[in-house]
Amino acid sequence: MYNKTNMQDAKEEIRSRLNIEDVVGEYVPLKKAGRNFKALSPFTNERTPSFYVSPEKQIWHDFSSGKGGDVYSFVMEVEGLDFRGALELLARKAGVDLGLYGGAPDGRLAQKKRRLLKLLDLAATYYQQSLVKNRRAQEYVFKKRGLNKPAVAAFRIGYAPMASDGLARALAKLGYKAQEMQEAGLVSLRRGRPVDMFRGRMMLPLYDFAGQVVGFTARLISDEPEAPKYINTPKTLLYDKGRQVFGLHLAKEAIRKTSKAVVVEGNLDVVSSFQFGVKNVVAAAGTALTEHHLKTLARLTTDVVLAFDADEAGLKATERAIDLAQRSGVNLSVASLPAGAKDPDELVRRDPAAWQAAIDGAEPAVDWTINLYKRLYDLGTAAGKRELTGRALNLINKLADPVEQEHYRKALADLTGASLEALDAKAVKLDAAPPRRLKAVKTPAAPAAAPEQAYQDSLLALALEDTGSREALRNVSPEELTGQQRQAVLRYLKNHPKKIIESAPTALQSYDTYVKILLLYGETRYAAWSSRDKYFEAVELVNKLKKDQKHAKKQQLDHQLRDAQERGDAPEVRRLIKQLNAIIKEFKDADK
Repeated sequence: MYNKTNMQDAKEEIRSRLNIEDVVGEYVPLKKAGRNFKALSPFTNERTPSFYVSPEKQIWHDFSSGKGGDVYSFVMEVEGLDFRGALELLARKAGVDLGLYGGAPDGRLAQKKRRLLKLLDLAATYYQQSLVKNRRAQEYVFKKRGLNKPAVAAFRIGYAPMASDGLARALAKLGYKAQEMQEAGLVSLRRGRPVDMFRGRMMLPLYDFAGQVVGFTARLISDEPEAPKYINTPKTLLYDKGRQVFGLHLAKEAIRKTSKAVVVEGNLDVVSSFQFGVKNVVAAAGTALTEHHLKTLARLTTDVVLAFDADEAGLKATERAIDLAQRSGVNLSVASLPAGAKDPDELVRRDPAAWQAAIDGAEPAVDWTINLYKRLYDLGTAAGKRELTGRALNLINKLADPVEQEHYRKALADLTGASLEALDAKAVKLDAAPPRRLKAVKTPAAPAAAPEQAYQDSLLALALEDTGSREALRNVSPEELTGQQRQAVLRYLKNHPKKIIESAPTALQSYDTYVKILLLYGETRYAAWSSRDKYFEAVELVNKLKKDQKHAKKQQLDHQLRDAQERGDAPEVRRLIKQLNAIIKEFKDADK
């Protein structure tokens, strides 16, 4: 069973692994609309798109039905599930094992993580000590790989002995159980007996962003044709290779200082680069580059340099990375190694300055990719031009900025001799892929009808988007709005009349999703309006609010009047009639 603390941890882990636009896009055909996506509502029979998804805010909102929220609320709506069902569905999609978040009593999950971190740290120390004791391992690390002691110490490189349970016995003496060792990814259990996961290998600890050991990558030091050269810690509560950036804990300072992160293919490329003074280098820890890798780097810099091989595999990896970079908000470039250099490890040992020069000379990833296409295809033939333009336009179509798209289409026209009209026609054809079969939305569509108080959301969205419109709220009290979240937002706006708001402030964190929806509404509907139009719209919405309140007051007085008449309470009847007449007069005056 899940408890509240564990459920929240699982929820955030799943959310961090999924893009809301990808999940929604399985049910709704989304189209790009600036920074957002839009579509026809899956919940109403509308004819004009008013369903929006914001990748930046990780929310969706349907303005025709008033529904909205995060990825969980969307799945609950379209699949007809409760929160638990949506959590389990999205966990399967994200590859999150919910079993890792169950079993520990409330408040114990964090304690469990701390114990596993300590266990992994002790394992790193054990491997370091084993390296000191093993001459063969030292010869491999220091002579064959050419690593020096400072680099080995900085990365805490070690050695896993050949003994089948050396680490397990050492950890057992310190009070750790076999089950804990397995959960940390250090042993496997055979008939209940722990067997070391790594044996006869050079050990490189893998660290999280805070510099804590969360796993290991292990390099075979002997020639065994049947054995894999590298193996990694299996997926655990702490470690996931799709999220691990090798060397980042040591590269952070250099990345901030140079405003550039260099991504190489091999972990030992990182170690060698660090050893020779080029320290803003990281690797994807033995897996393909992921969006999460890029978003992690984007916390430090928006300039990312790839140093991949200039072959078909490196080309495909770069094409994929360009697509990921568009969603991650990073500027991607590619460093080309000089002739004769197999990889950064070899180049930096031979000439550190040449490695730095390759990084400094990196060219934009799209330029690098198109230049590589030129070497792959014969532009002297129609077939070569067809293949090159098809591959290049597929790449260019993924670029978010239309100006950037136009730049590369013109460059492609110059390269191939094709007209811009022909390239534009081909780009449209390529972009018009066969429609994907969408999943069925289990909530029946209804006629488009905004909720009764939707205009109050419009008013708040306008006031969040435009500080000048807040002047129209001066005679509106929070209690006049419907619902705690609307009242809380208005209260904050009245207390901060001039503050620019781009995300939910601390005081409104309890209503974070609602504030994000209002910001999305303001961005999609009002951003292009003039200040004058925004203000008059706010005045109109406030007038509607006041008018609705008068109608509500009139209905209340009508009910009270009937009750007073039934009771024969003449003084109360006269008082109520007087109030009703005053409200009716206000209506007449407003209509003049």
